Amino acid sequence: MGELADHLCATIGAGLDVADLAAWASIVPVIKTKGLEGALQETVPTAALELAISTVTGAMIAERERQVITEVFNGTRQLRLTRLLGHMLKPSSGLPIVTTNYDRLVEVAVEEAGIGADTMFVGRFVGALNERESKLSFCRNVTYRKPNVTYHYKPRALICKPHGSLDWYLRGDRPVCYAGDLTDATRLIITPGQNKFRNGYESPFDHHRAKANDVIDRASRFLFLGYGFNDDHLETHLSPAIKGGKPTLMLSRNLTPNAAAISLANTNVTTLEHHVEAGVTGTRLTVNKTQQFIPGLALWDVNAFIDEVLEP
Repeated sequence: MGELADHLCATIGAGLDVADLAAWASIVPVIKTKGLEGALQETVPTAALELAISTVTGAMIAERERQVITEVFNGTRQLRLTRLLGHMLKPSSGLPIVTTNYDRLVEVAVEEAGIGADTMFVGRFVGALNERESKLSFCRNVTYRKPNVTYHYKPRALICKPHGSLDWYLRGDRPVCYAGDLTDATRLIITPGQNKFRNGYESPFDHHRAKANDVIDRASRFLFLGYGFNDDHLETHLSPAIKGGKPTLMLSRNLTPNAAAISLANTNVTTLEHHVEAGVTGTRLTVNKTQQFIPGLALWDVNAFIDEVLEP
């Protein structure tokens, strides 16, 4: 988020009128002191400024995504999630994955793991949001044993993206999915700030948000990878579920204050994060509301977690 804030401060400006430039000039100093999300929470950007922020954000993340996907395609890189999926159960209803990121690296990771990526969109060009058709596209067989009909699905991940995706565009007044880059089209991504709560109740964000909250309610346990617990769209369902006792594991380079508070308030929450103590690098483990230091191991990193815990 800090790198994105720096990029926005250096880039935003071209094409804006005097009033929007003035509004942005008042926001920039707040970004320096309170961070991007804090600044945009404090000052609601104008419509033109919000579009500029969304456009620059989408372009920056798309370029970084392109670099990573190129490495995956060339076989010089394996995404950590791909490796992790080999150790996870895949229910017939689909493995739910909720991500607030805009990039498509989750989709890449699950396909590299040999399972389907169900994004609830159907079609390669201007794909339509249709959860039922998307689900049925993974059906591989149907058996009938009176009086029951059973559908057999390819193992798949059900991917919920309540903040949008780089391949979601607005075509006329209809949200569509297209994997390529469109230069003069509006990407459907919700950038930080107060407006994300308003925009989150528009299509397709509302459908993905509702589905994400549904799978959160149905989950028996949670695994969080780098999530900061800063999104009210999800917290209304996540927080009660965690406080209700569902087993929870968090892996993060650095826990946010909200995530740390949750780990220290609930005995069912275990966290692993990067920590340095007396010059020694390792992992800070929080379990049963108690913290301890594990020197020499980066257990918060998914690859190290797999090496030390899942493939000992």
